[in-house]
Amino acid sequence: MAIAEGLTLPFENESALRGDLLETFPYDGNPQQINYTTNEFSAVCPFSGLPDYAKLIIDYQPNQHIVELKSLKYYITSFRNVGMYQEHVTNRIYNDLNHLLTPKYLKVSTIYNTRGGIDSTCAIEKTKDKK
Repeated sequence: MAIAEGLTLPFENESALRGDLLETFPYDGNPQQINYTTNEFSAVCPFSGLPDYAKLIIDYQPNQHIVELKSLKYYITSFRNVGMYQEHVTNRIYNDLNHLLTPKYLKVSTIYNTRGGIDSTCAIEKTKDKK
């Protein structure tokens, strides 16, 4: 197992994530695609304890609920001091939103700032129902 050289900064584990903060409101309108994008997403590399910064993109088509934006911002902010690998972050956000909303369509993408000359993009997509 690899070990980071030098200083490793402290961070919290996944139990610090605040999925309980997510709230919804009802939606019964026409089908629409909703996009939320922020360049202010960060989590912590569990290898070094250093921050990973990313553009977070959430695209979805609501079924019966829409996520309330202030609650989403608080939820996103709860990742700030949590040590998680980039792929696990994307998976966690996708799972939490999919469980909360049961949307007709959902795609979560994280586009991380370049690190060590490597660009990293992670994406998980739930396809639209064929009904």
